[in-house]
Amino acid sequence: MELLILKSAAAYIRVKEGQFLRVGLDKASVFPMDQMDLVKTHEAHLKTQGFESVKIKRLILSEEDI
Repeated sequence: MELLILKSAAAYIRVKEGQFLRVGLDKASVFPMDQMDLVKTHEAHLKTQGFESVKIKRLILSEEDI
């Protein structure tokens, strides 16, 4: 499974109630690949709000038996 995620420098981004928060991976907002336009909009807003080194990343999840 592939999802989209936003990063600012070493932190991940959580989108909550119209705000952007720097968080760890376990709290970050993730988006399906078909929401790329929304993620690009968030990316632009993060940059205008002064977040540094903003990047869209592809998060690849796999499931395996242990």
